[in-house]
Amino acid sequence: MADVNVHRVGEVDVVTIDRPDVRNALRFQSYDELEAAIRTTTARCIVITGTDPAFCSGDDVREVMGGGTGPKPMPVAPRLTPAADALLHTDVPVIAAVNGAAVGWGMELALMADIRIASQRAKFGELFVLRGLCSDVAGMSRLAQLVGRERAAELLFTGDVIDASTAERWGLVSRVVEHEDLLPAAMQLAGKIASRPPLAVQQLKAGMRRVLDPDWTEFGAWVSTTLGQLFRTDDHKEGVRAFLEKRDPHFTGR
Repeated sequence: MADVNVHRVGEVDVVTIDRPDVRNALRFQSYDELEAAIRTTTARCIVITGTDPAFCSGDDVREVMGGGTGPKPMPVAPRLTPAADALLHTDVPVIAAVNGAAVGWGMELALMADIRIASQRAKFGELFVLRGLCSDVAGMSRLAQLVGRERAAELLFTGDVIDASTAERWGLVSRVVEHEDLLPAAMQLAGKIASRPPLAVQQLKAGMRRVLDPDWTEFGAWVSTTLGQLFRTDDHKEGVRAFLEKRDPHFTGR
């Protein structure tokens, strides 16, 4: 069974993460399917969302993080996360229709979109620090662009979660709509973008990337190396175990 479903509506691909029983947490299969959906699209615009009740709750803690019992296997060579590479380098506009919690890599996924529209039920949190880890590239780049360095630092350093109204006030999302209006609003905007000259739209996105974005490949290699080190720490293992055991973590700096 697929973790990620793709449905074409006109010139728009709707990409839905479909693991509602674990709040759309991402396992290795999910990452592979998400990457494939972005790399193989022939659409003029992409809408990414999740099956209710969540947008994406980040990594599947048991599979991707090993349940806190050992280090996660890392690539032989440091690299940008392949799904992130696909999202950050595509010239196809991406809209995130955030229908619920977007936390951990779920927030990274929302940040990698060009435009974010949020349901009133949406929540956002960079939870990596609570697992003894650093965020992926978008949390340390796109987040600061959107909300400013100080607010980005607060979210990254604390792992706090903010609601949709705060996200809108801080500029993290373009608008907040009623939950039942979320997908129609995202599809209306996607349809409008898809109706514009596709080559011009693609070059506009490519130009924005040249002006505003870092070298994602180089930055991704740094993050990969850093995560490889942090995955081996006692604090990471403690953060994961505390989450699974539903208790407060005790970090020692080791």
